[in-house]
Amino acid sequence: MMKVVEPGLLSSIQDNGRRGHQESGMIISGVMDIFSMRIANHLVGNAEDEAVLEITLTGPTIEFQEDQLIAICGADFSATIDDKPAPLWRPVVVKEGSTLHMKFSKVGCRGVIAVGGGFDVPKVLGSKSTYLRAKIGGYEGRGLEKEDILSIGERSSRSQEIFEKVDQTPIDWSVSGAYTNHIYNRSVMRVIPGKQYDDFTKDSRACFFEQDYKISKRSDRMGFRLDGENLECGLNGDMLSEGVAFGTVQVPADGQPIILLADRQTLGGYPKIGQVASVDLPALIQKKPGEAISFEEISIQEAQQLFKQREKEWQELKRMIEMKLEGLDG
Repeated sequence: MMKVVEPGLLSSIQDNGRRGHQESGMIISGVMDIFSMRIANHLVGNAEDEAVLEITLTGPTIEFQEDQLIAICGADFSATIDDKPAPLWRPVVVKEGSTLHMKFSKVGCRGVIAVGGGFDVPKVLGSKSTYLRAKIGGYEGRGLEKEDILSIGERSSRSQEIFEKVDQTPIDWSVSGAYTNHIYNRSVMRVIPGKQYDDFTKDSRACFFEQDYKISKRSDRMGFRLDGENLECGLNGDMLSEGVAFGTVQVPADGQPIILLADRQTLGGYPKIGQVASVDLPALIQKKPGEAISFEEISIQEAQQLFKQREKEWQELKRMIEMKLEGLDG
């Protein structure tokens, strides 16, 4: 078990989301950074979509009440275990009685902690994800609070094998920055023109791809509100609501774009000027309020090719992690 000493700004249990229920009005929700979740889970021998602890801007302090295998991925919160630096992108055994402390993120905005065996919380509609507005899923339907006790599930044979190896031979490698640095460094988001793209004025279409936009402080897990040049659309709000996705860029009447994120609604009634390519979503959600982003137009075919290339790199990375783990003496 793990005891929450301090919860941080917003720490909640998230997995791949509550899929298959949008027709009933239930949102998908789920982890904001799927890329980091997959790697963290693989490092501790979990299924790729096992629930993780998602951390935002300021991390928690957690006391471990039994030995655990963990991996911290995503934003850099200057984490320490018993006052010693805790490495990112690496499986680590944390001993009973130890304390993990995480500060304000110095690079990135969101991190995840995977634990071998996963977090033992009940599934709601097939998911462990916390849907904060509806107060369902995760740990009692809410973000973590002081004194919460998190139960951990039984490790799989693979997770137990990694635990024993790392416990006997602490490792000195982490996932290469060649695979992860894109989530920290990219500020130009590649965008496919949206369904109502041609309904925006010529000047607004040009502005969207030429001007920077800042992430507003009013942003949350539902969407990034952007501050920048107003965009004008000729539809004047006269359109039926349509399905939306993670990364959809819609423009309400005030002309300021909103990028929809994990806790987005199931339908949107505002014109959509674009859709952020899936490969850039992990970089997008690492942006803090006040940081600037810009957009680059690509075709749907280019977005598909980028996605295939990222998946190819993921398979390559998994093989490298396996080889590294097999090389331990355990």
